[in-house]
Amino acid sequence: MIKVLLADDQRLVRAGFRSILSDEDDIEVVGEAGDGAQAIERVRELRPDVVLMDIRMPGMDGLEAARTISADARLDGVRVVILTTFDLDEYVYGALRAGASGFLLKDTEPEELIQAVRVVHRGDALITPRITRRLIGEFAGRVRAPDPGPRLAALTDREREVLRLAAAGLSNDEIAAHLVLSPTTSKTHISRIMTKLGARDRAQLVVLAYESGLVSPGWLTD
Repeated sequence: MIKVLLADDQRLVRAGFRSILSDEDDIEVVGEAGDGAQAIERVRELRPDVVLMDIRMPGMDGLEAARTISADARLDGVRVVILTTFDLDEYVYGALRAGASGFLLKDTEPEELIQAVRVVHRGDALITPRITRRLIGEFAGRVRAPDPGPRLAALTDREREVLRLAAAGLSNDEIAAHLVLSPTTSKTHISRIMTKLGARDRAQLVVLAYESGLVSPGWLTD
């Protein structure tokens, strides 16, 4: 079972998400929270696998709550998905930097919500990769200067190539097809890259790739 915590200050939103997710045999909504501080308390108490966190809540917002959760080593297995709307795009890049595993639009279709929970629980890919890629590309461009840092030096040429494709939003299977590898080999490369860079999931790999200057917006289609 995938244990999910819902954090949103609107009860109707929580009720709607609970209704959708509770119909699935492999997903269990274990708790709810109305603000960021309460979300942190509930996460520490219930240890959910996935937290659907509204970015704007009274008191402590979802961004700060995500940052606190991701910084707590005891909660290493918890994945936070930030709930946002198009008019809050400027917060998305900050959310990923704060440790969120991705983001989801609040008006998403029910089947997309269900799939998002499963995908982020597996750690296989970002939520809504096309939109995420566009937003990360836009706001990563505001970083003062690329900083490769010493960690990227530990990657092999092949691992750098795989990282660039992952940052473009490609899945393991798509990376394998692009580089003419087996899906298993692609997955192994991603695991090794995450270990070398100390990243908890693919979302952090994407942010690091942009901030280091390893990739730039639109490079794959240029």
